[in-house]
Amino acid sequence: MIKNFKWLLLVSLTFIACNNDDDNTVVEEPVSPGSANFTKYVALGDSFAAGYSDGALFRKGQEGSYVNILSQQFAEAGGGEFKTPFTSDNVGGLLLGGTQIATARLYFNGSGPVTVSGTPTTEVSTVLSGPFNNLGVPGAKSYHLVAPGYGNVAGVASGAANPYFARFATASGTTVLADALVQAPTFFSLWIGGNDVLGYATSGGSGVNQTGNLDPSTYTSNDITDPNVFASVYSGIVTNLTANGAKGVVANLPYVSTLPYFTTVPYNPVPLTAGVAAQLNAGYAAYNGGLLYAAANGLISSEEATKRTINFVAGSNAVVIADSYLTNLSGYGIPSYRHATAEDLMVLPSMSFIGTAIGGDPTKVNGVSVPLADKWVLSKDEIAEVKIATDAYNVTIKAVADAKGLAFVDTKAIMAQLSTTGVVSNSFTLKSTYVTGGAFSLDGVHPSPRGYALIANAFTAAINEKYTSTLKKVDLGLYQILYPAILP
Repeated sequence: MIKNFKWLLLVSLTFIACNNDDDNTVVEEPVSPGSANFTKYVALGDSFAAGYSDGALFRKGQEGSYVNILSQQFAEAGGGEFKTPFTSDNVGGLLLGGTQIATARLYFNGSGPVTVSGTPTTEVSTVLSGPFNNLGVPGAKSYHLVAPGYGNVAGVASGAANPYFARFATASGTTVLADALVQAPTFFSLWIGGNDVLGYATSGGSGVNQTGNLDPSTYTSNDITDPNVFASVYSGIVTNLTANGAKGVVANLPYVSTLPYFTTVPYNPVPLTAGVAAQLNAGYAAYNGGLLYAAANGLISSEEATKRTINFVAGSNAVVIADSYLTNLSGYGIPSYRHATAEDLMVLPSMSFIGTAIGGDPTKVNGVSVPLADKWVLSKDEIAEVKIATDAYNVTIKAVADAKGLAFVDTKAIMAQLSTTGVVSNSFTLKSTYVTGGAFSLDGVHPSPRGYALIANAFTAAINEKYTSTLKKVDLGLYQILYPAILP
């Protein structure tokens, strides 16, 4: 009897469930392009658009680029084929005439980043047949997108051309913009300008701030692009892309100070005993005495003399750096040294350099008894230069977006949030913390797979808002934080 009662209960519950289908059915909103047309999508940009990650460009990273993710979302709203100039392997790195010219990717071995084993097979001189929709070019600055010959294989060895673009440029004299326009895009994305300051920043300000110089042909890879050059180039690119009615999405630029490349290594990583501190202070006694002489004779202010004084104590200490922004006293035999402060940023490679001894000599320790050269530190004055340029670029980007009626992504705000409270999405909290934060790859500049998915969702949200589209966002849980040593 009890057994029959259980079966009757099961039948009744099944009947109720069948009759409640209408209440439980989840009806998904149909995907619509809104007022946008995704039939022919082209993406212009730099390494972020290319899918660069872990210090290299490799196939798996390209597949997870934010623009490739976007193209997959566009496909559900009428988007067409999206061609990417894929590399030949998942090792990363490039060959030119069989000689390796770019390093393989990094992976985390449990204690730190190391280079994967294997030999790159992506040969630059083996030019792919284009045009390609993904026109992201690692290393490209704003003006490179309109530079003829930037994809000329013959110019790669001398540095006159970009090896990544040379792989897929439609002709040796073409431009990135021309290869976009020939496809008659109906929709485009443009995120460019990061490299206009990044080379200067990652080299510790070793380049030149080219503000006031309107001739990019005289720039080096580490220089800051003049904001007027950026404005002219950027507005010209967008004007050409929108000339035939194409719509698009653009993004502004984050501050470099939000990237783990500049926030991972502390300015004060030197632990000392009282005895060692006393020995070091004795070594800097002549230098400190020279500062007192300079201040007493009006060569520098007493404030600057205090700022430049080297004084070690027991416990944690700031590294000693060379700072070219200090008053030049070299004529008096006094170098430009000071302790770093929290306003200075140590670049990521300094992690393995600070504290090393020159030639094994324990009295010559980098960052302690031997001041760090400029390339290891982005000083507060250099940070200010980068910030001024970035702010100017962002004013241009927002003004052009508004004038042309384009969707706009505030990546500056996103990166700032990643570097502070973190960004919560799909129950994941992403931060910019090196290795463990989940948002950035092992090179400290480029996103992780999950970071690229987060960016893609930000672009999707901006497009939906501007064009009343109903594109879907991706689930961040489907994207890993770091790539393993071996990829299929």
